[in-house]
Amino acid sequence: MRRLVVGECIVDLHPEGAESGDHGDAGTYARRPGGAPANVAVGLARLGEAPALWTRLGRDGFGDFLASTLREEGIPGAYVERDPDAPTGLAVVALDADGDRSFSLYLDGTASTRLEPGRVDDDALATVDWLHVGGVELAHDPSRSAVFDLLDRVPDGVTVSFDPNARPSLWREFDYADTLARVLPDVDVLVASVEDLDPAGYEGTAEAVASAVVADGPHTALITRGAAGADARSTADAPWGAGHAEHPGFDADVVDTTGAGDAFTAGAIDALDGGSSLAEALRFGNAVGARATTAQGAMAALPTREQVAAFLDDG
Repeated sequence: MRRLVVGECIVDLHPEGAESGDHGDAGTYARRPGGAPANVAVGLARLGEAPALWTRLGRDGFGDFLASTLREEGIPGAYVERDPDAPTGLAVVALDADGDRSFSLYLDGTASTRLEPGRVDDDALATVDWLHVGGVELAHDPSRSAVFDLLDRVPDGVTVSFDPNARPSLWREFDYADTLARVLPDVDVLVASVEDLDPAGYEGTAEAVASAVVADGPHTALITRGAAGADARSTADAPWGAGHAEHPGFDADVVDTTGAGDAFTAGAIDALDGGSSLAEALRFGNAVGARATTAQGAMAALPTREQVAAFLDDG
């Protein structure tokens, strides 16, 4: 496996027949595959190179649904674990009239929090060129220990990207800011929003935050700005060289923003891993993210490379 993604794969419950931030207004919910790392993995697969995904699903109906979805998307099953003693995690999604979303997460005690150290051994890690890790796993043990164990064993030369994906409601056992300070020295590429980083003390514009992040360990910071695009900073240690780039984003007929950030992450990783410059990676990542907002569902809306090319041609 050349690329490895680590983190949760969960079911998103989307309201049907209601455009409101109040879950009580929805009469029914549709199940859809989700979880930020799983979205990134499928996003990479649709762009042409399926990564391995280390995740853990319950041995239940929702887990069966997700396992089947991952197979259909071409994600190898070697590290898609099934847990007989814990349920599959859930996120209840609320959408407003503009397609912007909010989440209620139900992850405590679920399978995704129960990754165990050592499952990906050193021989497997030796085949990896790019490792992407989601931050939700760091809020719960034993997954937290499993992720830190993995980061401790990553060979030299592997690019490690990290999305903190801040969810304050999940951080009860461990401190979010302390955890981010611990993980950043092991990270090469940080992908985050200003909102993700504010609780850890990073303040100011996206450009200012990107500059602060690369002073704390990562050689590259990609800071997303939602519909306003993204800002990036890299140091001389980055394979793509030192520099600053920003992209204003693309206009799109927005239906659902649920997976836009994960789509951006997949696009940026694919571009940087493929030899693109920092500016080219921002442009491509923003195009993938914008195209993903034009349909409902975080994973279902992830575009293929051909769809991204058509989107750019139309723009």
